[in-house]
Amino acid sequence: MYSATSKIREASHAGSWYIGDGKQLDAQLNEFLSKAKSEVIPNIKAIIGPHAGFSYSGPTAAFAYQHSLQKEKMRVFLLGPCHHTYIKGIGLSELEMYETPFGNIELDQPTIKQISQELKKNFVFTNKDIEEQEHSLEMHLPFIYKAFPKCKLIPIMVGATSEEQDAQVASVLVKYFLDPNTIFVISSDFCHWGKRFQYTPYNKEHGEIHQSIANLDAQAIKLIESHNLKGFYEYLEKTENTICGRHPICVLLNIINQSKLQLKTQLAKYNQSSQVTKQNDSSVSYAALVTNLL
Repeated sequence: MYSATSKIREASHAGSWYIGDGKQLDAQLNEFLSKAKSEVIPNIKAIIGPHAGFSYSGPTAAFAYQHSLQKEKMRVFLLGPCHHTYIKGIGLSELEMYETPFGNIELDQPTIKQISQELKKNFVFTNKDIEEQEHSLEMHLPFIYKAFPKCKLIPIMVGATSEEQDAQVASVLVKYFLDPNTIFVISSDFCHWGKRFQYTPYNKEHGEIHQSIANLDAQAIKLIESHNLKGFYEYLEKTENTICGRHPICVLLNIINQSKLQLKTQLAKYNQSSQVTKQNDSSVSYAALVTNLL
């Protein structure tokens, strides 16, 4: 029998990865945003932000969202990687709502259906279980709800896409990027360093291990800031840096390059979950980047 809740993605990580009580969560986000306050960058078209537990990545994510003015009737494209499900192209949702501790965010199903028709292939429709397992999108929802009241959401899970698929997906999405009432949110952590991630490169010329990690991430960030898609692909092949949202980032860089808009992308904040000094330590890097119209 049909149930209304069957069309709602539950906030499955609330109460564990972040505070489940709306009032307490709002107070925490206000604290993050107040500490991230700086001169606001206008005309934001896209942001890149992390998706770890809020106690780790929330303060960094706030450096991206503090530039997002509270505009109503916004359309938000949210692109994130798949951590639990293998998808060769992208995953689109057939649900109606995404739950947050603040209330539900409505999905823009007419736009999602239009995208599916234009893509023709390179996508699958995901189901409620797959979407509730994945945290990369959910960790942005409270910030999105707060920054863009009454927005319509287009969540996209970006799988193991090829360079050709990145370009093809971007060619379908670019016209939405041109809309002044649309913003793109890209969910990605940066370097996952440590034996548990099977990734332990260390260049002693850069100092301690955490300084070597920061240098490695800085190379990627510089390529993203310069919208150097070819260079970013080459960097990923050369370094194998464990940037989990590399595919969503590549889609965004394709969109930026295809749009022909005059845009600037800049790093707003960089941080690490811990400053690694020993080979047995581990860390995850977080970066907040903003792309705005010049």
